[in-house]
Amino acid sequence: MVRVVGVRFRRAGKIYYFDPGDLPLRRGMHVIVETSRGMEYGEVALPPRFVEEDEVVGELKPIVRVATPEDDRRMEENRRRQEEAFRICLEKIDAHGLPMNLVDAEYTFDGSKLVFSFTAEGRVDFRQLVRDLAAVFRTRIELRQIGVRDEAKLLGGIGPCGRVLCCSSFLSDFAPVSIRMAKDQNLSLNPTKISGLCGRLMCCLRYEQGHYGPARPAVSTEDLLTAAQAEPAGVPAELEQEPDLVLAGADEGEGPLLDLLAAEEVSAGEEVEAAHPAPAPGAGRRRRRRRGGRGRRSEPGQPPAAGPAGS
Repeated sequence: MVRVVGVRFRRAGKIYYFDPGDLPLRRGMHVIVETSRGMEYGEVALPPRFVEEDEVVGELKPIVRVATPEDDRRMEENRRRQEEAFRICLEKIDAHGLPMNLVDAEYTFDGSKLVFSFTAEGRVDFRQLVRDLAAVFRTRIELRQIGVRDEAKLLGGIGPCGRVLCCSSFLSDFAPVSIRMAKDQNLSLNPTKISGLCGRLMCCLRYEQGHYGPARPAVSTEDLLTAAQAEPAGVPAELEQEPDLVLAGADEGEGPLLDLLAAEEVSAGEEVEAAHPAPAPGAGRRRRRRRGGRGRRSEPGQPPAAGPAGS
């Protein structure tokens, strides 16, 4: 077991382990530590504790000192200088016409290095830009290309849920997220619904993924299809109450509702015929003869119309 303390250099940044020594450190205190980039100003994120040796990566460097008021003032001065450096770098990028998007500028605590973070679709030849920036700031210049998720983490913003982005508020590392997680959770596969501000799949898809596996019954797709084919087709309640009704078109693929409507039309037609009984045989023939006799009546001054043969 090794006694360590966790230090974070950015809000929601990655936590690095250092040797606390005999310093009385508490969570939220600011400390000065030595890193591969030089002296850095960080915040205690994890109080001193014991961890396994395999959790410590590389050499465990000690905490130099607890930050003093002078260190705090120096850090505020570095933040002011970073804003000016960001503006100057934007002007140089426009002057060179480079296809890159500047995201952040950061001074190390001792001012020995100035780091610019940017995004770009491909590789960018920024050698001349580095020379111009070094001539202006008289310090070491580092240009670092980052991804779209790191860009969202640095810039921050409000997500579709109405809350501050997880990556800029509390997520220290980016866990892999796949489209399979959205399918398992029965979510819409519309990219605009499951993508964050960075354009990638939302990190929150991973939060509940571990609960869907145990909660889902272990039934294969073949079993579901077999069960669906074995179940009889549903019959409406109206048809179940009339067992004598025959569905004539059921075997031909017609729906039960259409057959029911056809049966209602047939019964309605029978009621109309019962209300108006059919005339007796021959009644219609005698009526037509009387109408025909009146129709053969001749007008004055005209010869009579010829009647049927044999009349």
